[in-house]
Amino acid sequence: MTQGTTLEQAVPPPPPGTFAPLRHGLFAVIWTATVLGNVGTFMRDVSSSWLVTELSASPAAVAMIQAAGTLPVFLLAIPAGVLSDILDRRRFLLAIQIMLGTVSSLLAVLAWTGSVTVESLVVLTFLGGVGAALATPAWQAITPELVPRSDLKGAIALNSLGINIARSIGPALGGFLLAGFGAAAVYGLDVLTYLLVGGALLWWRREADADDGLREHFGGALRAGLRYARASHDLHRILWRAVLFFSFASAVWALLPIVARQEIGGGPSFYGLMLGSVGAGAILGAVLLPRVRSRLGQDRLVLVASLVTAGSTALLALTNFEIVALMATFVLGVAWIAMLTTLNSTMQAILPNWIRGRGLAIYLTAFNGAMAAGSLGWGFLAQEIGTDTTLIVAGITLTIVAVLVHRAPLPSGEGDLTPSLHWPEPAMAEPVANDRGPVMIMVTYRIQQADRAAFLTVLERLSEGRRRDGAYAWGVSEDAADPEHIVEWFFVESWAEHMRQHKRVSKADADIQAETRRFHQGGEPPLVQHFLTVDRTGRRAH
Repeated sequence: MTQGTTLEQAVPPPPPGTFAPLRHGLFAVIWTATVLGNVGTFMRDVSSSWLVTELSASPAAVAMIQAAGTLPVFLLAIPAGVLSDILDRRRFLLAIQIMLGTVSSLLAVLAWTGSVTVESLVVLTFLGGVGAALATPAWQAITPELVPRSDLKGAIALNSLGINIARSIGPALGGFLLAGFGAAAVYGLDVLTYLLVGGALLWWRREADADDGLREHFGGALRAGLRYARASHDLHRILWRAVLFFSFASAVWALLPIVARQEIGGGPSFYGLMLGSVGAGAILGAVLLPRVRSRLGQDRLVLVASLVTAGSTALLALTNFEIVALMATFVLGVAWIAMLTTLNSTMQAILPNWIRGRGLAIYLTAFNGAMAAGSLGWGFLAQEIGTDTTLIVAGITLTIVAVLVHRAPLPSGEGDLTPSLHWPEPAMAEPVANDRGPVMIMVTYRIQQADRAAFLTVLERLSEGRRRDGAYAWGVSEDAADPEHIVEWFFVESWAEHMRQHKRVSKADADIQAETRRFHQGGEPPLVQHFLTVDRTGRRAH
């Protein structure tokens, strides 16, 4: 896989005039190469999904291919998000293209020699999924480097359009090539697409990242991402909605090859047409989505998309006609892009820039974990009760879940998350080493008894921001001798992490902080103090 096929396609479609990013030569070259690369990826996936139906009639075996492609993203998305922030992204992506090209080359050799087995397909599909998992956050992160800020939204939207173009062309083309020339030709053509993407990356002369002395290392960056995910209530709401939807909606993707081959009696070209129909529906859905969303709102749109997905899933179980199946997959594509777009755009809206790659990687983990677990579960269930019955069960349960979770709205994502940069530099008797820690920050307030309850309520809201931005512990205490003397305290793992925290505080959190300070009494602002760990000998450590 050359570019993430879950996040980019979930970005709103480009409004009129946003094809302007293609005027930038670097973006145009890499965008074109990645579209062609994703065409090859979809061709490869069609070939592998169809080959496994020839090697085994077991629905569980077919579902294992789906799971093998998505499980690596569940396992590796978060580490990949960290790597995309701390490595040279161009070189990182080049290395991944070499790896993926090798995987497709091995598939081509096995197909040419007639040595393909279910086991080899599962293993190589898993390795291809590893490459995709590692590459997706990096592809997301390089877009701001390819275009000026004024064209960034248009560039992201064009990435979405490119994914859906590839989804429309790749499966159908792969199915026709598979029927006419065999799997080896499909895999061989996929190898050529990796060469195209690699050439585009080599052509890009990327400037080295500047080092401000606060660059995160893998372990610290990983911990920061996990702390943010643990502390953000808005992120939790989106992740739960994603897990619930994709766990049930994964049934249709896991069993679609069985539907095409055994239930409808089509060949590989028809299976490619079904997947191409999904892509075509996604393109139409991307075009219509802004107008529909403005009329329904995001929560009703999610409900409608879930119900349409459930209906399409059940319809595929109830029909034996090719035209009806193509109509069902087309409508499925419309609903699928609406759901992905809404969830992803909401996720983007609640993530500040400093954590965006890791936050999206966590979303990918939930998305692909639900898809992988769901695919395996529905595959084994189909082996016991049949494909049609399983799809009907999945459609009914998805309908029930969609109605129930509609009562818990998604976050609005309207807060201003740009850095406020309003924290003053901390007072220091002498320079402090970046790795020194932990650091305890104390903020001392004087609060009247009448304002105490309201103040603590606002302070609790502020605590979420403290934890998201780097604090691993937070609390509030009062002076036993003077209850109006209240201290907020929090711990950060190192001095460098606290200095990063200074740069992370958003304007939305600054507004909450200003609200807490309105309760503070006295002419001076609340007292802020920083305490460093002292070594056992009592010497100052630098």
